[in-house]
Amino acid sequence: MRIIPAIDIIDGKCVRLTKGDYNTKKIYNENPLEVAKQFEAAGIEYLHLVDLDGAKAKHIVNYKILEQIASKTNLKIDFGGGLKSDEDLHIAFNSGAKQITGGSIAVNDYQMFESWLEKYGSTKIILGADCMDRKIAISGWQEQSSLEVIPFIKNYQRKNVQYVICTDISKDGMLEGPSFDLYREIIEECSNSSTDQSIKLIASGGISQIDELPKLKDLGCEGVIIGKAIYENRISLKELEEFY
Repeated sequence: MRIIPAIDIIDGKCVRLTKGDYNTKKIYNENPLEVAKQFEAAGIEYLHLVDLDGAKAKHIVNYKILEQIASKTNLKIDFGGGLKSDEDLHIAFNSGAKQITGGSIAVNDYQMFESWLEKYGSTKIILGADCMDRKIAISGWQEQSSLEVIPFIKNYQRKNVQYVICTDISKDGMLEGPSFDLYREIIEECSNSSTDQSIKLIASGGISQIDELPKLKDLGCEGVIIGKAIYENRISLKELEEFY
């Protein structure tokens, strides 16, 4: 199971929110590159980089930070937040992203999202399936759609989506543990059909202690995104070494 630390960016700084609420912003470091280098020095290979300004603005904003981290580390970066156009995607990949995550776009403009899958391939395009009360949330989690999370994922599974990041927003930043039941259900439901490509589910939200990680691995999660637990020293980078 891949360990993927998160860096969320507002105003060029490394922050964390609680349940996606911008009013709960806590700045952990003024220099995201410094944080990324700490991850790399600890043996981490992957990074989940989120442009929270972009998510709000509905277009890419913090691509310079992506470019900086990509050029000055060897981290494999998946980048998300506000990617709404072909131009946004072009900028993200040009700035060094290995993968991008599309969430709102997959709800609001499925033709655009499907065209990205066709153009870049399913190894480069991640489906963002973030939900509150099992309903997909969009626009930096500021709006809730009427789409149920599992049918939403299964629909894109039929379109050959491989990678899915699922955040249970009610758990995000709470340090109370992840949504084990939701992830179990997604993996079971999306493994039933022999005609569909199996998905690689990346768990996100609520990770609070190291012993939760083997449980996610046993469920079949392909990766796990860890944010606040690292920044609040609930999980040390040293402890994560056994997983990679």
